Amino acid sequence: MNHQEPMLEVGIVSGIEINFHFPCPYFISGQTGKEKTYSGTFAVSFKEGKILFENQTFTVLEFEPVNKADSAFELFDVRIGINFHWERTEKQVFEGHLKCIVEDDKITAVNRIPLESYLNSVISSEMSAKASAELLKAHAVISRSWLLSQMQQKGKNVTKNPGFIENDSERIRWYDREDHANFDVCADDHCQRYQGITRASTPQVREAVKATRGQVLYSENEICDARFSKCCGGILEEFQYCWEDSPKPYLVGLADHTEQTTVPDLRMEENAKSWILGNPPAFCNTSDKSVLQQVLNNYDQETADFYRWTVPYKKEEISKLIHERSGIDFGEIQELIPMERGVSGRIVKLNIIGNKKSLIIGKELEIRRTLSTSHLYSSAFVVEKTDEGFILHGAGWGHGVGLCQIGAAMMGEKGYKYTDILHHYYPNTELKHLYD
Repeated sequence: MNHQEPMLEVGIVSGIEINFHFPCPYFISGQTGKEKTYSGTFAVSFKEGKILFENQTFTVLEFEPVNKADSAFELFDVRIGINFHWERTEKQVFEGHLKCIVEDDKITAVNRIPLESYLNSVISSEMSAKASAELLKAHAVISRSWLLSQMQQKGKNVTKNPGFIENDSERIRWYDREDHANFDVCADDHCQRYQGITRASTPQVREAVKATRGQVLYSENEICDARFSKCCGGILEEFQYCWEDSPKPYLVGLADHTEQTTVPDLRMEENAKSWILGNPPAFCNTSDKSVLQQVLNNYDQETADFYRWTVPYKKEEISKLIHERSGIDFGEIQELIPMERGVSGRIVKLNIIGNKKSLIIGKELEIRRTLSTSHLYSSAFVVEKTDEGFILHGAGWGHGVGLCQIGAAMMGEKGYKYTDILHHYYPNTELKHLYD
């Protein structure tokens, strides 16, 4: 195709004041003759609906590097892993332009950068830059596909609000990526992890992006909404069990193993219980540190129990937690009963029964948020009731839809090519070149 590589705007951080540093000279876009350049540490602040910088106010303020081949700027106090258990702040370094805009009585720092340069960072931010070449190439393709799919769909949604159904007996909510009004994507897990050149991009990452330049996955003449998660737990979940009820032919329930063609129906409670409490074979069923180190950045390696995990709660503890996280006073929690599961065993509807109130909640992310101070690893769990409280025995990390990063890393280690990895996790797709 004759499409050109898109320029991308990525929202990085918001605040009343944003501090940044230019190691090399930058100038303000639109500045006549570029006569004034800026090097060193600066700040912008919000003032009466505008951006205050060096005693001047702007509605939009954009800095460009004097030398585009050697551009870099630093942003301070960037939050990553927002609302997840690894949340923290750090200084991050970015290539390209720094654009400041006003949003909701704050300033948002936006990075303008070519799409392929963005991918060099995403691949290093979503996983270790030391991953195998085939995994890196596969992830370059799906990250590019997901992004271009989102950009194509932008503005087509009738509503920007997450799906929500609530009545006296149910609270069913699903969280998808709503459009960002003033930039293309954000830099955190809500979209894709993008941390500039803070996560050192290796020659292997750059080569993987270059080798797959412009390649995207297509299904039924549309760019694929190529979802992915850390660990599926042995079986991939289907799209509609996590988000709106619109099945996609390439996001389907499959065993994470090429030799296993049939899988148990984990929508049945007894099958789900046997599967989750068992230790079935799967690509992502590994404790091989060399493989995990390829996939996981340092803060992801703080957790080791990806494939199977256990979380115990005392009765008083879980009653207080659910009250705080849901805003509903159930009283003392008496039962947690799965009412509906997806094909991977992930709970889609959970009946919470207390001595004051009972309510069915869903979908998977709402359940994970309600049963944890951040996010439960996944909603694929079985409930063991004890005298002291409850023990959740679970499988996988994340929604389990599309590519399983740990499983794909193991496929790369076993010699599978990136096209094999893509066809395994995204059946009914084809690879096309969108631009050169």
